[in-house]
Amino acid sequence: MEQATTIPLRARVNRAAYFLRLPRVSLGLALLVLLLFLVTLPCLLLLAATLTWDVGDIRLSPAARPGAFTLFHWWRVFASDLGEAIFYRPLVRSLATSVSVGLLAVGLGAGLAWMTTRTDLPGRRLVAAMATVPYILPSYTFALAWLTLFRTERLGGGAGLLRYVTGLDPPEWLAYGFVPIVATLTLHYAPFTYLLVSGALASVDAQLEEAGEVLGASRRTILRRITFPLVLPALLSGFILTFSRAVGTFGTPYFLGAPVRYFTLSTTIYSSMVTRTFATGYILAVVLIAASALVIYANQQLIGSRRSFVTIGGKGFRSARMRLGRWRAPAALVSWALVLMAAVAPLLLLAWQTLMRYPDDYSLGNLTLHYWIGGSDPRLAEGEMGILRNDAILGGAWNSLRLSVVVAAIGGILGILVGYAVVAGRRGWLARLLEQQAFLPYLIPSIAFGALYLSIFSKSLGPLPALYGTFLILVLACVAKNLPFSARAGISAMLQVGGELEEAATVAGASWLRRFGRIVLPLSLRGSLAGFLLIFVTTMRELSLIILLITPETRTLTTMTFRYMEQGYAQFADAIILLIVAMVLAGDLLARRLGRLELGT
Repeated sequence: MEQATTIPLRARVNRAAYFLRLPRVSLGLALLVLLLFLVTLPCLLLLAATLTWDVGDIRLSPAARPGAFTLFHWWRVFASDLGEAIFYRPLVRSLATSVSVGLLAVGLGAGLAWMTTRTDLPGRRLVAAMATVPYILPSYTFALAWLTLFRTERLGGGAGLLRYVTGLDPPEWLAYGFVPIVATLTLHYAPFTYLLVSGALASVDAQLEEAGEVLGASRRTILRRITFPLVLPALLSGFILTFSRAVGTFGTPYFLGAPVRYFTLSTTIYSSMVTRTFATGYILAVVLIAASALVIYANQQLIGSRRSFVTIGGKGFRSARMRLGRWRAPAALVSWALVLMAAVAPLLLLAWQTLMRYPDDYSLGNLTLHYWIGGSDPRLAEGEMGILRNDAILGGAWNSLRLSVVVAAIGGILGILVGYAVVAGRRGWLARLLEQQAFLPYLIPSIAFGALYLSIFSKSLGPLPALYGTFLILVLACVAKNLPFSARAGISAMLQVGGELEEAATVAGASWLRRFGRIVLPLSLRGSLAGFLLIFVTTMRELSLIILLITPETRTLTTMTFRYMEQGYAQFADAIILLIVAMVLAGDLLARRLGRLELGT
């Protein structure tokens, strides 16, 4: 009878020790623990906070016992008389605005992508370049430009440009609420769909469409039955990306919704934190996370139900542009109008507003440079100096710049390390788990992610002291939130680095730190430049993520914009936004030049 062979215990221990000493394994485990701390632990602690009485809950219920288990907060949100005001109505509004923004952004971005990649549109290269500019601008830039144009005196503040020019007061629904929120967020998020769909359309073989023409199909039928199904994954991804961003956006719904009490989940979360009903805000954050995860899951199921989306095969590829004929001039007019309205008009409106001494007078005689370089004048903005001479604003600019640079550097390096561990251990359970954990922050809307970090770091956690009010909590939150982008950039960069280079160094006796520092890191930095730039730009214009974490000592330019708008000083707020745009463009240009310099050395 054949006896089963067993591996001695000592051999199994030695094998496990050897496995753990592998750089990809030890690094992967260390990164996994770090990500669990940065992402998973805050989610669990936030959920626990919703099930626990807090000291401040005594004013809500005489039965409150701080630290004890309770379902009171969930009952208060879902079943009490306050449920409609603090949950159901904001939920419906959030879903309505986010779905509308997603659909309109997909239509606008996809239409513009089709015009620039598949037709003979005049000036299509310049249109394509300008189509991505709105991404650089903070999302609430469009909200402030909209207020400059349509502000109404009936709801406080000065008259808008439309009222000044025509003498007509715009209707309330045009100035505030659902319509302006959807319109401005659509202009901001359409570039996401444009970038995704333009890449997909560029890979569609023209022979597929020409075959439809040979069979007598109309252009509309070809678009509906051939082109549209092939780019469906890009369209769905554009919708998901837009929905998940829009549902957690705070600035635009606040500026355009709060004056008429049009509250969404994101603005209700902020209000809950301000009124110190933290558990209510945490529950709403959980709802936002669940909504985003559900939409992303539905997207995966829809894509997975189709057998193939292949557009590039082994039978050759040919690209051709459709001739617009008599529609060429109208199409060019519409395309140029869209990009100018999204990329240029908001900045011109904000720039004009910064030059207005008084907010409701658009005449040339009212122009001044006071809000840029002026000294203290008690008649204007309670004596505050212009932004280029204002110590508080310059301090905010320094905080924004160092936060963006530090987060981009840490996030970029962390992304490279994640990329190394995932690519080196590909197809292993650790690599798959690490990649999934790195993607998790993408599921969490920004305002909800900020609530997570407020819940965990507002008090001490073991040996770690309370971090609320420190610069470190902003760095941790921004690095963790941008992890999906830095990880994807790191994985893409690592896939371009051949494994034989590190193997040769191993044979030569180089340690892992030496191999990584002398071979892997220099070769992957160039491929990760896009990740650095994306994190820098995103952090520089971030508001929703950090609005709950900011204190007067750590305020940034974006949060100062929010405060000035609350105080009614639109000139200062608009000038700060233009300063943010200038800093973002300067950082982008510097990073690209450094990248080209490195490529040439």
